[in-house]
Formats: sequence, structure tokens, C-alpha cells
Amino acid sequence: MVGAGRVNSTRAVKNALASAVERAGRSRHVRALNNGALVGARRGHSSCGRQQGGAVRVNASVVDAPRSPSPSRVDLRDDGSPTSNGLFTNTNPEVRRIVPTEEQMKGKTTVVKVVYVVLEAQYQASLSEAVNKLNNRDAKTSGGVGIEIVGYLLEELRDADNYAQFKQDVETANVFIGSLIFIEELAEKVIEAVQPQREKLDACLVFPSMPAVMRLNKLGSFSMAQLGQSKSVISSFMKKKKKQGSGGFEEAMLKLVRTLPSVLKYLPSDKAQDARNFMLSLQYWLGGSAENLENFLLTIAKAYVPEASKLESVLIAEPVVFPDAGIWHPMAPAMYEDLKEYLNWYDTRKDMKFEKDAPVVGLVLQRTHLVTGDEAHYAATVMDLEARGAKVIPIFAGGLDFSGPVKKFFFDPLNKDRSYVDTVVSLTGFALVGGPARQDHPKAIETLKTLNVPYMVSLPLVFQTTEEWSDSSLGLHPVQVALQVALPELDGGLEPIIFSGRDSRTGKSHALHDRIESVCNRAIKWSELRKKQVRDKKVCITVFSFPPDKGNVGTAAYLNVFGSIYKVLKGLKEDGYDVGELPETDKELMESVLNDTEARYNSEDLNVAYKMSVPEYQKLCLYSEALEENWGPAPGTLNTNGEELLVFGKEFGNVFIGVQPTFGYEGDPMRLLFSKSASPHHGFAAYYTYVEHIFKADAVLHFGTHGSLEFMPGKQVGMSDSCYPDSLIGSIPNLYYYAANNPSEATIAKRRSYANTMSYLTPPAENAGLYKGLKELSELVASYQGLKSSNRGIAIVNSIIDKAIQCNLDRDVNLPEVDAKDITEDERDIVVGSVYKKLIEIESRLLPCGLHVIGCPPSAEEAVATLVNIASIDRPEVEPPILGLPTILARSVNRDIEDIYRNSDKGILDDVNLLQDITMACRAAVGEFVNESVAKDGRIDVTFVDILGKLSGAKEDPWVEALKSTAFKNANKEEMEKVFNYLNFCLQQVVKDAELDSLMKALRGEYVEPGPGGDPIRNPDVLPTGKNIHALDPQAIPTSAAVQSAAVVVERLIERQKLDNNGAYPETIALVLWGTDNIKTYGESLAQVMLMVGVRPAPDALGRVNKLELIPLEELGRPRIDVVVNCSGVFRDLFVNQMNLLDRAIKLAAEQDEPSEMNFVRKHALEQAEELGVSVRQAATRIFSNASGSYSSNVNLAVENSSWNDEAQLQDMYLSRKSFAFDSDTPGAGMAESKDIFASALKTVDVTFQNLDSSEISLTDVSHYFDSDPTNLVQGLREDGKKPASFIADTTTANAQVRTLSETVRLDARTKLLNPKWYEGM
Repeated sequence: MVGAGRVNSTRAVKNALASAVERAGRSRHVRALNNGALVGARRGHSSCGRQQGGAVRVNASVVDAPRSPSPSRVDLRDDGSPTSNGLFTNTNPEVRRIVPTEEQMKGKTTVVKVVYVVLEAQYQASLSEAVNKLNNRDAKTSGGVGIEIVGYLLEELRDADNYAQFKQDVETANVFIGSLIFIEELAEKVIEAVQPQREKLDACLVFPSMPAVMRLNKLGSFSMAQLGQSKSVISSFMKKKKKQGSGGFEEAMLKLVRTLPSVLKYLPSDKAQDARNFMLSLQYWLGGSAENLENFLLTIAKAYVPEASKLESVLIAEPVVFPDAGIWHPMAPAMYEDLKEYLNWYDTRKDMKFEKDAPVVGLVLQRTHLVTGDEAHYAATVMDLEARGAKVIPIFAGGLDFSGPVKKFFFDPLNKDRSYVDTVVSLTGFALVGGPARQDHPKAIETLKTLNVPYMVSLPLVFQTTEEWSDSSLGLHPVQVALQVALPELDGGLEPIIFSGRDSRTGKSHALHDRIESVCNRAIKWSELRKKQVRDKKVCITVFSFPPDKGNVGTAAYLNVFGSIYKVLKGLKEDGYDVGELPETDKELMESVLNDTEARYNSEDLNVAYKMSVPEYQKLCLYSEALEENWGPAPGTLNTNGEELLVFGKEFGNVFIGVQPTFGYEGDPMRLLFSKSASPHHGFAAYYTYVEHIFKADAVLHFGTHGSLEFMPGKQVGMSDSCYPDSLIGSIPNLYYYAANNPSEATIAKRRSYANTMSYLTPPAENAGLYKGLKELSELVASYQGLKSSNRGIAIVNSIIDKAIQCNLDRDVNLPEVDAKDITEDERDIVVGSVYKKLIEIESRLLPCGLHVIGCPPSAEEAVATLVNIASIDRPEVEPPILGLPTILARSVNRDIEDIYRNSDKGILDDVNLLQDITMACRAAVGEFVNESVAKDGRIDVTFVDILGKLSGAKEDPWVEALKSTAFKNANKEEMEKVFNYLNFCLQQVVKDAELDSLMKALRGEYVEPGPGGDPIRNPDVLPTGKNIHALDPQAIPTSAAVQSAAVVVERLIERQKLDNNGAYPETIALVLWGTDNIKTYGESLAQVMLMVGVRPAPDALGRVNKLELIPLEELGRPRIDVVVNCSGVFRDLFVNQMNLLDRAIKLAAEQDEPSEMNFVRKHALEQAEELGVSVRQAATRIFSNASGSYSSNVNLAVENSSWNDEAQLQDMYLSRKSFAFDSDTPGAGMAESKDIFASALKTVDVTFQNLDSSEISLTDVSHYFDSDPTNLVQGLREDGKKPASFIADTTTANAQVRTLSETVRLDARTKLLNPKWYEGM
């Protein structure tokens, strides 16, 4: 199909060539043509296209394009590889340049040059058609005007050549048009190019964009600035819209257009006309059709281009108005604004017949694609769904608030309380309410809760062509991930599958048929969960064996897996599912699946559910051949008896409990050492093949954190059909119980295995307490405080010192080597205070005790420790702001809590005592509060909690009673009331049981409400569990609060290192960044990196953190510390934009002309540039991770499997797997191997550093900290062989601590490994 409006003739091509060559040497003002004079409408106008290597690039839009190419067969890229410029797109704006030919200009005297910049490409074909139609008009009907146009996609402006050409084009333009410019760094480029030319431009039109870009608007006397200042109706509209954000901007603007007559009377006549022209232009633009855009260009040229005076005689049609919202169908005769009318047409169609109970899928479409005629990808989706037997209701809206149309068109017209659709698939990629700028997630969630059906959000490629995405290891462009994956997830959106590509020449969208097939299959599967009878539904419960060692089958983080499965099975049985004959207990259930509670994976101890022959496997598993490169021919060596592939597990009626196969590492240690990425083995593929095609599961439930499926190789986000997670999960709806405190890996599961991730509670934390010698030592300290002035005081101090040495505390506390009688009383107090402080640190440390059972509320004792810690944090962000209990209690005795923390850290006995008194008072107050709501079995009773809330004030508050006999009895009652009202709310959330309910809802094909993941103590919004976990808007971090917290830790870290290093500053610090930590802390460790190098993150005009401010050395007060940043694979996947920010920050520091003794970043970059023969900027590369699609250094697995011979082998593994660098100058290149720069940077490291941010996980709980720690590697690389100091920041309490690695391990050992309370609880 030839692109609309193209001139299909040899002569046109010859003319284009001739005129392009001629333009290159033309004078800048008057152009002589054979048939008369042609006047450029702009002084200094030059229309020459970009020349490359002396040849003039022919205007592609006047040459025939290939016919509807199949993306998999025809390469539509421009010269070079898809990311030869290191960016995410390599498309050439010259394909959007149209210059009128000599033939088209016969009898015409004026060329009006138009330059446009847009976020997405859907306007390209429509604008090109409009311009070609105008240029094909004769001299009379065109008013003697020809149009030259060139367009830029916003993302293309990252390329230096493109940007230079853009600036040149703007300099010679009459009219500039911009739309949806919402990326700050690119918005600044647009402003930089357009602002200097604004007064010279005849017209400058900017439609919904960032405020600074909107201020470029200029039509005669009209400007946005004037609108904002006047007292008109438009002014108040603009101010109101600015507050509300851009969500309903276009929609509201269109409503304003309709009421223009009443609005314009408030403006002077000339301003009224210009304002009317702006509103009219917006209406033409949002109309989007070639006809509307043709009249739009004529309207602007006629009114504002002086040389286009002959247009006065040309009649220009009013905008063709399309419905603001409605229902569109590719086969329908019209757009419908009423569901009944649409269904009348739909149900009487002759071309299609549907089953009576056919699933109904609602599609959400972007209106701009429909009005610009760029709807082929929508039509393909509709047709595919209908071919599979589903009915379709495709709706659209004029603005970007789809909540209204959803309410209007997706509910049963005969019963407005009942959904008419069974599943909703948004094809816009945007959040349901709000565009790329601001969103209203609560409004979206409320709408979707009412509709109560699964909500999928599929994506069109926006910033990349099909080939660029296909060839990219990253997959989807990070800006699009932030806008169109992360934001819809906050609405509860599922399954970010790319369904359409973009043609690099025409800008038109085209269907990716294999991806559309996947979207449609999965949408129908979700719909069938609503249609199918419960007794007929088949559910696969998948348990894991990770790590693959003895006794690990059926384990998960913090979860009693089989106890929880047993509870789920009983719940399913009550709901009517066929679960067969259930064992009597959860232990019997476990034994029936494992045969042996200590079962090893892949052993005879596991129950074999199915034996799959190799021919059956090869027939059903369409990608089995692709696995042979890594694993040889099937059946391979794993999950096999040598002839058949074995599926482990057991069926209970229509429920199959299966054991997910392992990665396969343990079968081949050498593969572990040298591979950059793993791949599934035949046994792994056979398991999911069985679940989908033989057992025929209607849904799979992955049970607990976490399995291997989501970490299989493939693109990071926006997978293709050749990515293993996509192939393995097939079309099965994926439900996944995930620990509430692990939102980062839950997000990986959500994006890469299309999981509806439902959170479960981690075991409520308890205080570690004291035991054995530590308890005796505590008693001695108490004795000293009572008897220190007596003659026994000195003897007690000697006993404390001896007992402290016996308990190995002498490595954590400075103890005197002389008798206590030889030191002063103040010195004795410091010794006792330091020991006491360490004992309190051990006693009060939180640790999770026991394992959680799905749907089991916590006990009163468990709730107290959690609530005490919730109550300890100041919360200025909540409404009303809340002070933490320690702050309130400290103020009641006229002290500042920060002073008490500092003095306690120094071991000052009086303040150690005071801090302990505050801690005990907090526990007593919260304990009394919780005791009011305890049922007879010791568990929290939710009805008591509700009653407690209602009785507040009816009797004396329990917390007042608790403080009566303490020094804090005068604590501010109003502030205490606020805290306990908040705690009452938190307690209600803790005890709500939504975990089982959410599973049942998902299995019924209903909407599972979304909620944040993270630490319930830092963010109680994580509660109640059972929510569809999401992370956060990646562009919102680090927050200002996170920067403040980070500053404290950085200061303490540097001071601690100076103390241990004779007062010298560390020159380089190596850090590890984790995904979950940064979600929980809102980017604290991100901010730490920036503050170390002396750079401060800053928000843009929309509050998104993507700007940087250099902190002057005078303000910093110390040298800029160099860093080497090792990002986890999960962090890399979730926070590419933040990696970009960090790399920019470090390079900004490296490029400052400052003394080397005050800027270690620059010092080392200069040295490395010389050593490696690269530029200083390249030498300042400091952001490293795994290769795309690969996770961890695998050092932990090598150690666990003993697949190593010496330390050097492990170090080489670390270097090989973690030396892939991110470069903000070439972000599209993904993670590029940079082993030399990585090793060179590590040679300068003095300090290694990690963060502990929550009480659930510490160094001794998981091997990830060890796996990512470069301390030993640095020692091996440093020329002096010196081992760097290793520090851990503990921000689990309000009083952040920086400890050495040894101190942290000792604290862990005392509070967990040696603590009877912990191991008895486990």
C-alpha cells in the first residue's frame, strides 16, 4: 500500500533531485525559477536538506515506499546498525522532509517552511499527506503558497547531527509546531533552539507539553504567558489545568473551544482573534486527519505569514469534528457515542457470528491514532480477538482520561452495576487517567475496582522502530518503560507486551502479529476465568527448589510454603474447586509431593507426576530446538530418566502441585563459571509445556519468593517471542505470591513473566532480646547504675569488663587494659555506657521470627514490635504530619532526640539510659494499646480494633495509662493522639486478611487492587497484603527526604573511614545498588552516590528527578570522592533512567577544572585516560552491572557448589560478569563490556560499602551481599595489595549507623545465629 499523498512518478523524483541539488547552491532570499520569481517567506531562508558525503539525500516522502513490510523480513532501518549512534533510535528526520518540486511551484510565489517536533510518530503520515495535497493544489486554490515541512521525533534530538540540523531548520522556518514534549532534557534542547528564533518566527504553536515549552507559544498578540496573567476565563482555565496536570488537558481544551464565543468577549478584539486561532489550531490538531491538518496549515499561514497574503481569497473549512469519546471498530460505518447503538450494529453483523457466552474484551485506544488514520495495529488486534471467538468493544477518548469512557461503555447498558466486558486491554500504553506528565492513580484504581475485571496494558513502540527494538538486548526504551510500563502498573496494569511496531520511514504503526497473538490469547484466557465453572477450573501450584540443595524443595522467603498451600487448598475446596482427596495435615501434603522432607531436587525422592516422551516434547514445545545449542538434544541430563523428561509433582483433583525445575547450574559447574547468561534446559521447558498443553491449567500460581522463570534470558522489558520467559509462560494467566518487602524482584516477575504479583506478609519482627552471657552482662550494668557511688562500683566495672571480654564485645567496645580503680569515674561511666549501648543495640534489633502462613494474622506480641517501629519514625509526608514517639517523649523532658542519639552513640551513660527509657516507654505505650484488641487466642481481633477506634475518648487512653509512672507523663497529648490514630489504622491493615481473598478474586477473573511493595515499617501503605505489588515511578527518586537521609550516612561513613585511616579521606568508594533497597528507601543509596561525588539531584518542572546541580567545593567542605558503582541486575532492569542520572553526575564531577587533591573523580579519570588511551569522559565510566538479561556474579553459587579452585577464579568470574558499563552518552548501546575500565577503577578503591535498609534481611540471611561484595577482588587488583576497609550502613532505625563489615557480621551472629529466640522461631 503506497503511503498516502505520495507522488508516484519518475518525473517527480527527477524534479526532487534537481531541486534538491539546486537548493544547495541557491541564494538565501530570492529563488529564480523558469516560470517567474519564487519568494522565500522567511528572510535568511535556506531549504537545503542535510548532505552526507557530498551526496544530497533525496526526500523519501516523494518516493514509493515498500508495501506493508513484514517486520521480520524487511529491514527498514537507516544507514548503520540500529544503535550505531549509541542511542535508542537511529531513525533519520530527513524521511519527514518534504520540499515542493518545481512542477508543484509553478505559478506560486511563496514557500512557507514548517518545522515540527512530536513525542510520537502518528502525525507523520497525516501531515505528509496534508502537505502533499497542499503542494499539489494549483496556484489559485493554494493562494500561491507551497509548504516545505520537516519533522523531528523528540527522541531524535539526542543525536548531535540531528540536533544541529534541527537548529538550522528552526532558523529558516516560518512556523514551529510542538506537541507532547514531556521529557525535560529534550524539552530544554527544544527551548534552546526555538527561543532565540521565537520573535523571528511568524507563528509558534505548542500543544500540551511541559510549562516552559508551552511558554514558547506565539500567535500574533497571543501567548501562553499573557493568558496566564490576564483576568479572563481562559486564564482561570489555564491556572486550573496547571494545578490538575495534563491528564484532561486536551479534553478540557476542546470543551473550552466549544464555549469560545462566551469566553472571547472577555478579551480585546485582536487578542480574541489570536486566542481563537490558537484554540482553532488545537481543534484542527486534535482532529488529526489530513484534511484537518491541511486546513490548520492554511489557517496559520493566512493569519501570520506576511508573504502568504494571497491566501486571503482562499476559503478554509472549519475543523472536521470527531467525537471526543466513543466506540470505534474497523468494520463499523461510523464511530458510536452510545453502547446500545454499537451493540445493535455489532449483533446484526453478517460477517461474524459469535457464541452466546463468547468472552467480551474491552480495548482502550488513543484517539490520535484513529483521527490520523494510523490505526492498522488497532484493526489487527480487533480482528485477531474476533477470529478467536471474542467480542470486542474498542473505546477511545479525546484526552488522556479514560475513566469516563470506561464507565460509559464497559458497563452493561441494562445493569449499570455490572461489567459488560470480561477483560480490558489498554493499547495506549499510558496510565488510565493522565498523559505522560501527571497521573491520577487513585481515580484510575477506583474506576477499575468498580469495573472489576483483569486490566492488561499492552504497548505500541514509540521511541524505537521495530528493528531497533528487535535487535536491542534492553528491549523497550527506558523513557517508554518509565511512562508506559511503570505508571500503568500503579493502576494495577498487567502484562506489558509490545503489540505494534513503527515504520522508520512513514512513522506509521504496524501490527506485530506474533505479539498480538500473544496479547489476544492471554486476554481470552483471563476472560475464561470469569466464564468457566469453578468445578471445571484447573490450577497449577508451582513450588521452587532454590537454591538447588538438600531440603530446599518447596521453600520461599519468609513463607511456610506447604502450610500455606494447605490453607489455599482448603480455601479452594470451600469455593467449589475439585481438589480431590486432601491429606489430613500440611505435613502429609508435603510428604506426598516430596516423599522425603529432605528431598534433593532431581532425585528419586520427588514424586513423578508425568513422563514426557521426547517426540511429544518436541511436538508441543515449539522452541525446544533453540535449547539444543546450550544443552544438546533432548532429553538432556536434567529432569530425565535417560529416555523421557520427568515432571515432578502431584495432582489433587483439578489442582496440580508441581516442582519448578532448577536453573541447571548444579549440573555443569564450568558453565556457571564462564557463561554470561543461562538458558532453560529441556526439563525446564518440559515442565511448562506439561502445565499448558497436557494438564491444561487455566492459571498457574507460583508460590513464594522466588523462582527462576522470570530470570531466564531475554530482553529486560518488552519481550519478543524469542525471549525465554515469554515462551515458557505461554498463554497461561500467571498468579504469583511474592513477599511484600521485595517489590523489585516482584516487578521483574510482573514484567518478564506477566505475573499478577500478590503480596504476602513477612513474619512480624520481634526484638532480638538478650540471652546467656549478654543477659548477665545487662544485669551487671543495672547493678552498676544502682551502686556506682558505693565501694562496690569499681568491682562491678571490673566484672563488666571481664564479662564483656568473655562475650567477645572487646572487638566492638574500647575496654581499658588497666584495673577500673586506675581510671576516673567519668571514664568508668563511658566504659559502662559503651557496653550498655552495645547491649541495647543487640536487644532492640528487629528480627523476623518464624515463617508466615498465607492468610494467618499476627499475634499481639508480634504486632507490638512492628507497631513500635512504625511509631518511631517522624512522618512529615502524611496528613496530618506525625511526630515519632521518641521525638515526642524526648521533648516532654526538654531534650532533642537527635542529641540523645548522638550522645548515646558516644557511650555517654546518662543519655544511653535516657534513650533506653524512651524505648521502653514506647514499647509500654504501644503494648497497652495493642492489648485492648487481643482475642482469647492471643491473636489480634479485627472487630476489637474497630471498636477501639470508636471508643477513643470514651475512657482514658491506654497509652496515657502506660506513661503515668514514667518521666514522660507530660508528653503532648495532641501529638500522641495523632500517633495512635495512625497506629490504629496501621493495626487494622496488619490484621486484614486479603491474601487468600486476592487469590480467589484473581482466579474468578477479577481485578486485584494494586499497592506498593516495600518495608511495612517505613511505608505502612504496603498493608494490607494481598495487593498486586508495584514498585514506584522510577522518575520520582531520589526524593528530597532520601537525599537528607543519604547526607547523614555519607557524612558518617567518611568520618568513620577518616578515624580508621589517620584522618585521610577515602579516594574511592565502591558501592552496591540494589533494586528493592532503593524502592523501600525512595532512592537513598542513589543519593549517596551523587553526594559522594558532590552532585545534588534536582526535580524538573513536573517533579521528575532528572536534573543535576553541582555542589561547589566551598559548600561541600571536602574533596569529591570517586565511586565505583555495581548495580544488581534487578536495579539495572528497573532503574535505567537513574543509571543515566548517576553516570551524568559522575562525569559532571570528572569534568570540573579543580585541584586533584579536591576532586578524586577527576584525578583518577585523568590517570585512567592516559593509562587506557581513552577520553577523560570515557575514563570516568563508573556505573557497572551484568550484561542485559543476566543477573548476579554467580560467585555465591560457585561457592555453594564448590565449583572453584582458588580465589583468583572467583575474582575472574566477578570481573567477567559484572564489568558491563552503562554510558549516558550512548544509552541505547545497553550494557557494554568494559573490563579494563572496571578493573582500573577498582584499583583505586579504599572503601567498599553496602546498605542494610530493613530488618527482615541481613548479611547472614542471603548470599547476595557476599556475591556482590568486591572487597577481595579490590585487594587482588590494588598494586599495593592492601585490603580496602568494608563498611555497612544500617538504616533500619531512625538512628542510622555505619559499622564495619566485621561489626555487622558479629551483630548478626549475636542477634540471629546464636540467639535461641531466633532459631526456635524458625
